[in-house]
Amino acid sequence: MNALRNWAMAAAASAAALFAGAANAVEIEYWQYFFDARVAAMEQLIENFEAANPDITVTMTHFPYADYRTKVAAAIPAGEGPDVVQLFYGWLNDYVEAELIQPLPTDAFPPSMIEEEFFPMVQAMKRGDAYMALPTAVRSLALFYNERLFDEAGIDGPPETLDELVEIAKKLTKRDAAGNITQVGITAGMNAQDHHWWREVLVRQFGGDPYMDDYRTVNYNSDAGFKALEFYLGLARDHGVTAFGFMDEPQAAFKAGRAGMHIDGSFRIGSLNKTRGLKWGVTELPAGPDGTRSNYSSYWVNGITTKATGEKYDAAVKFMAYVTSDEAMQIWLDVVGELPAKPSVGMTEANANDEVFGPFIRGLAYANTTKFANESGQRQILMDMVQRVDIEGQPLGASLDEAAVAEQALLDEYYN
Repeated sequence: MNALRNWAMAAAASAAALFAGAANAVEIEYWQYFFDARVAAMEQLIENFEAANPDITVTMTHFPYADYRTKVAAAIPAGEGPDVVQLFYGWLNDYVEAELIQPLPTDAFPPSMIEEEFFPMVQAMKRGDAYMALPTAVRSLALFYNERLFDEAGIDGPPETLDELVEIAKKLTKRDAAGNITQVGITAGMNAQDHHWWREVLVRQFGGDPYMDDYRTVNYNSDAGFKALEFYLGLARDHGVTAFGFMDEPQAAFKAGRAGMHIDGSFRIGSLNKTRGLKWGVTELPAGPDGTRSNYSSYWVNGITTKATGEKYDAAVKFMAYVTSDEAMQIWLDVVGELPAKPSVGMTEANANDEVFGPFIRGLAYANTTKFANESGQRQILMDMVQRVDIEGQPLGASLDEAAVAEQALLDEYYN
């Protein structure tokens, strides 16, 4: 009888605890755009987080990239949608102005701790005395090269400097009997990642700064900017190792085996791995005339939305702390292939020396992050700058000045 009573009491206690747990459970929503590897990685992170926090349930929703910003902008002001949201770093100003996200609490995310533990480019997320969002992973640029084409041309290894880049590209370039280029030594096109390479890498390597006043004032219409543009356009005009618009998209030419070298981001690794018959390697971006190294970094961040209040806000803070942890960053690297946002993870011996990830990770140490007012608009200005010289024959300096005037007008309109 006593045993039966004890069992009944234990069962009642267990049921009471279960109902209490259910009553105290908190559910939050997480939104990101759809990319299969990102979804798989976040599913793993959510599973780990919920195991450590059984009183919190995280529901993930994802949308096609083309619809994502519209969905977020409509949901949060209506008190619906995500409590934690993923956004591209270049959208931060828009999200802050529209009051879609709120500052991260400084007791849980002290700015001094963030600036000590994360790669420096995340400081673009700081507004006033607090950070608005933080990344799980970051991206940088590197030089991909076609190992089969290198072997055919008798090239021992990838270039270390810009001068070597030109000489190797010459050996890789092929033309038909009519003189038409059929294989480029290196891809070229501001429509891809070259606008980042020119802005944040080449301008700096030739001794300049692309912007001043926290990216509010254009500064590339300078001697350094002229030399950087002269080098970039010279790949086609002077050395004949590339052609703007070759196969429309630079990455397409490289994937098709019609380009010896290609500058792209770490996010390209997955698609290259799926390209049958392509044997490729990757190395750090070539150093500048005086040995200067530079790189460009971008990233997607997570932030707490203005919808999150009360217990949902507290749960969102806990979730943010986990998805920006060392454990989460290693999982993201393993599953997605994007780089850890902290040196403590990225610069481990295994990761920093990895033959694929290593060049991108090492590049983070000297990377700069452009604070865009309007990334697509600013990219288009540089595309137009190249086209005016390449197609219309406008003098290089005049086209550079025209681009600077156009971009400054865009920045002034945005910030004023």
